[in-house]
Amino acid sequence: MFALDHLLRLVAFAGLSVLLWGQRAELRPAEPISFPGATDSNSPVHWWNGSFAVIQSVALPIISFGPGPLGPLKARAVALDSYEHTPMWIEASWMDDDGTLYAWYHHERPICGGRLSMPAIGALISVDGGLTFRDLGIILDSGYAPDCSAQNGYFGGGHGDFSVLPDHDRQYFYFYFTNYSGPEPSQGVAVARLAYADRASPVGRVHKFFRGGWREPGIGGRLSAILPAYVAWRHPNADSFWGPSLHWNSAINRYVMLLNRACCEPGWPAEGIYVSFSYDLGAPHGWSQPEKLLERGEAGWYPQVVGLEPGMSDKHAGSVARLFVGGESRWEIVFHP
Repeated sequence: MFALDHLLRLVAFAGLSVLLWGQRAELRPAEPISFPGATDSNSPVHWWNGSFAVIQSVALPIISFGPGPLGPLKARAVALDSYEHTPMWIEASWMDDDGTLYAWYHHERPICGGRLSMPAIGALISVDGGLTFRDLGIILDSGYAPDCSAQNGYFGGGHGDFSVLPDHDRQYFYFYFTNYSGPEPSQGVAVARLAYADRASPVGRVHKFFRGGWREPGIGGRLSAILPAYVAWRHPNADSFWGPSLHWNSAINRYVMLLNRACCEPGWPAEGIYVSFSYDLGAPHGWSQPEKLLERGEAGWYPQVVGLEPGMSDKHAGSVARLFVGGESRWEIVFHP
């Protein structure tokens, strides 16, 4: 068993190719394309009345529509029923079978005299494809006090920078997010879940993964990091994976997670983009060891895969897709089983 495990974990680099657990993700240059607006987070994608739609955010969201991910796309503002939880970055979405669009946002509250902020995660619902949203409230938040001594330059704690996917049976939505708060071993990438049946009334119904179970409440509960920070976020030289972006890849029958990594200098530098694979969203420790896909200097923050076949999105892709980083794509990403 050890020999097989060791063999499956062999990593082979060939240009920008990565071999993990028998899977290989390869990047190849492609004609550059960009989403129309500025990008400061994951940018969820869905289809509405036959049109491709992408939501981008820089403190407030915009939505763009067009014939497909390669464009052209036309942007317009998103209307909210409440601006209580702004600034807001919409980072994940899910189109239900009846056309209801569920979305989830990263909200930043100023702390420490405005020098830092503390993110939390909330939920939205739309019945018009994302043109307007109703705020359902905050569903994931840290129970720890703000840390005004934090020196990462941005956050003094909180939960944010995340991705959301349902399992295949639609039993649960899984939130893969970044924890910036609490005991240092708990900081890094963490997981919570929401019963699919509770998607329209999620407040108080999200539970965090902690010590092998899902017993801790989404608001204020404890958690276990599945990818713990190497150097905690309170330090100026923080070293951690963050901002996971997930999709199901039907070419390799695996979930794929792309990750940012900040390391190891002040100012939250982009050290590289990493990739990991898993069979099961509900097994948080089942992900392969992240391996580097792009080096520092080749890309910045916020990687995501967007499928190219009809109906695919940032949540579902096939063997050939586009890799976007910060709303710009200069690569195709090819998945080999």
